[in-house]
Amino acid sequence: MKVIKALSLSLLFFVASCSSVRVTTDYDTSTDFSKYKTFAFYKKGIDKVEISDLDKRRILKAIESELMAKGFTKSKNPDILVNIFTKSRQKVDVYDNSYYFGWHPWYYGPNFGMHVSKYTEGTLFIDLIDAKKKELAWQGIGSGALNTSGNVAKKEERIRNFVAEIMAKYPPE
Repeated sequence: MKVIKALSLSLLFFVASCSSVRVTTDYDTSTDFSKYKTFAFYKKGIDKVEISDLDKRRILKAIESELMAKGFTKSKNPDILVNIFTKSRQKVDVYDNSYYFGWHPWYYGPNFGMHVSKYTEGTLFIDLIDAKKKELAWQGIGSGALNTSGNVAKKEERIRNFVAEIMAKYPPE
């Protein structure tokens, strides 16, 4: 029973660590965020992002949905311009989930040993630029494991999760 609990906890920790999104934000403290009511996407900046057009559309659709849920409307004469930037890198995590019982070195019991996990970590930057001043007003940065399994539904869900976690921090308190 202890073996099952140890294995379950190790697996739960691993799954939880891969599914979370770490979010940080930065913003101009002199900005009155309540004055922003309309938005548009900054096409010049978004065109430079080096990810597939499908993933760009997924990210932009998720951002649009989050902003509209916050009461924003899309406009040709916006208060803020939305830009994105992405980065990715390969990560390797090593977990020592050994579990021994009995006397060492002559014992009988499970030894789960080391677990090595390789995955791609992605970082999504969402920039909100004051359209009149042409200055960055707010930036949200989310980092976490990406879904590279080839399952499109899971990929879309992961992108929505990334964007929702980041946009939950807007407006700053």
